[in-house]
Amino acid sequence: MTDHVHDETKCDQCWSWDPLAATRTGDGPPLDVLTTGPLFFDLIFAGLPRLPEPGEELYSSGMGSCPGGIANLATAAARLGLRTGLVTGFGDDAYADWMWDVLSNDERIDLSASRRFPNFHSAITVSMAFSGDRGMVTHAHELPESLDAALLEAPSARAAAIDLGSAGQYWRALRERGTLLFADIGFDETGRWDQATLAPLEFCHAFTPNAVEAMRYTRTDRPTEAVRKLADLVPLAVVTDGVGGSYAIDGSTGEEAYCPAVPVEAIDPTGAGDVFAASIVLGTLAGWPLETRLRFASLSSSMAVRRFGGSLAAPGWGDIADWWRTVSRQAAEGDLRAAYVARDYAFLGDLIPTHEVHGVRRAEGTFALASHLGYRPGRTEGLTAPASAE
Repeated sequence: MTDHVHDETKCDQCWSWDPLAATRTGDGPPLDVLTTGPLFFDLIFAGLPRLPEPGEELYSSGMGSCPGGIANLATAAARLGLRTGLVTGFGDDAYADWMWDVLSNDERIDLSASRRFPNFHSAITVSMAFSGDRGMVTHAHELPESLDAALLEAPSARAAAIDLGSAGQYWRALRERGTLLFADIGFDETGRWDQATLAPLEFCHAFTPNAVEAMRYTRTDRPTEAVRKLADLVPLAVVTDGVGGSYAIDGSTGEEAYCPAVPVEAIDPTGAGDVFAASIVLGTLAGWPLETRLRFASLSSSMAVRRFGGSLAAPGWGDIADWWRTVSRQAAEGDLRAAYVARDYAFLGDLIPTHEVHGVRRAEGTFALASHLGYRPGRTEGLTAPASAE
């Protein structure tokens, strides 16, 4: 790990933390990670005991609104200090205006290759969180035109995080640019789990499916078997199994690792996989050992599910620093469980920023732009950020 030197005169740099500072060169790509996919305006209801029965009305104890879909991954990456670009389609309604403002101005995500379409409304998703899971209802239309070509118009990036169903024919072109491709995949609603879907993995550096997806595509019965099958297809294979932890094999370094999940009380699981994937991208670009990458990703995703909203629940470095200082203090006070956790996450002592960073925005009950006016950044995300939701 590297020593971090903070120049108090460069106040604009205090808004976040750059964990890749030691790896940057003057001739490197302008972006660390580029991602693409559909964008949604998410309205989240949390604290439900269950889904409502036909004709029944239930009241939720929590509510939040935030950019969703691919915004979950882009925001997670940006909050971890990655210079992030997003290629997606926006409508021209109030939802789109608000999401553009949040992603571009609050999260500092490069939207230069994204498109605004006239007379097109944003896709809307209502997510209902209950019993540690969620149910969703979405209304959306296909974009007026494909955004595949926009990927090649975007600023170059060291890595790209893309769903296997996206990016059309541009996998090869991105790789030939020197971009490391990190692939994910969604649940196959058809139930076929056609292995031909995995064909673009020949261009990819990493694949990060969850256990159900990995086992179905590899025709295996256990995550440990699935990750070994996938390791034959990509240099870095990672399989996540929720509370069961995560498994990974990095063929480029010869490492294998398992990481147990960090136990937390989950409020909203939306976007946890995106936070995990963004953490893996960061750790890989930073050259961290495989076990460190898995532990950091597990911690980051566990912090996300404790708040409402996918994108705006993603942790920033202030959240991570607060967690580490709390665990370290508890360990020093004789808490045996905290002592074991502090041992496993001791690498954070060399990673977390020692200077003040901005608070990050959390999901709100309203998306009104006027709500920005009363917000001022605080010392750290975990202590001074706005409340999660109404």
